[in-house]
Amino acid sequence: MTDPAALSHLTTLAFEKNKVTPGLLGFVVFAVLGAATWLLLKNMNRQFGKVDFIEEPEHPDDAAPRNPETTHSA
Repeated sequence: MTDPAALSHLTTLAFEKNKVTPGLLGFVVFAVLGAATWLLLKNMNRQFGKVDFIEEPEHPDDAAPRNPETTHSA
């Protein structure tokens, strides 16, 4: 049969009073943060996909190429 003293020694190694672990709450918080990050990145990619950005000049005058010979600076 198993020796009860040996079993008590194994349980004291497994459950030390000075050992701190994150436990179930730490895992749940980590999982929620990971899921929230994944959802935010998924939503950000969807929003960036909706953007149709074509750079246009602010003024129609800027679209025409400038000829330095016609520009007079005194």
